[in-house]
Amino acid sequence: MANKLTRDRIVDKADQLFYEQGFEHTSFAQIAEALGISRGNFYYHFKTKDEILDEVIGHRLVRTNSMLESWALEGETPMDRIRSFINILVMNRAKIKRYGCPVGTLCSELSKLAHPEKEHANELFTLFRTWLRRQFEQLGHSDEADELAMHLLALSQGIATLSSAFQDEKFIYSEVNRLNEWLASLTVATNTQSEVH
Repeated sequence: MANKLTRDRIVDKADQLFYEQGFEHTSFAQIAEALGISRGNFYYHFKTKDEILDEVIGHRLVRTNSMLESWALEGETPMDRIRSFINILVMNRAKIKRYGCPVGTLCSELSKLAHPEKEHANELFTLFRTWLRRQFEQLGHSDEADELAMHLLALSQGIATLSSAFQDEKFIYSEVNRLNEWLASLTVATNTQSEVH
C-alpha cells in the first residue's frame, strides 16, 4: 500500500511539473526533491523519465474520461454539456494564463521532440474530439459534428495559447463569451431548420 501511495505521489508531482516546467526541463532530481523522497526510493518505482511520462499520460486520460462522464451526467442538454467544455477555460484561467493548456503544451512539446509517447498524449485530444462530436450530433448537427468538434478544440487551444502569451485573463472571459454566443447560434440554426421541415 505504501509503495502504491509513493508511486501515485510521484505521478501526481511529475504531472504538475511536466505542466509547469515542461517534460524536457523536469528532472528526476526535481521530482524527488519536490516530494522529499530519496533517489533510491524514486528509482525503485521508475527507472526512466519516459516510464513516468507514460504513467502521467495514463493518469490524465483517466481523469479526463471521468470529467467527461460527469459533464454528460450533469448536463441536461448537449448545449449544457458543450458549455461545460467551453467554460473550463474560465475555471482554469489562472493556470492557463501562466502555463497554457496542459494537453496542448504536452502534445506540442512531445511532437517537437519526436517523442515516441506523442501518439499516446494525442489520445487526450481524441477523447475531447470524440466526446464533442457526440454532443454536436445530439444537438442536431450530425453532418458536420466532427468539423464542429475540431473547430471548438482549435478555438479553445488558440485562446489558451494567446492568453498565456499575453498574460491576459480578460481575454479568456471575452473569448469564452464569444464561444457561448457561437454555440447559441448553432442551436438557433438547428431549431430554425426543424421548423422549416
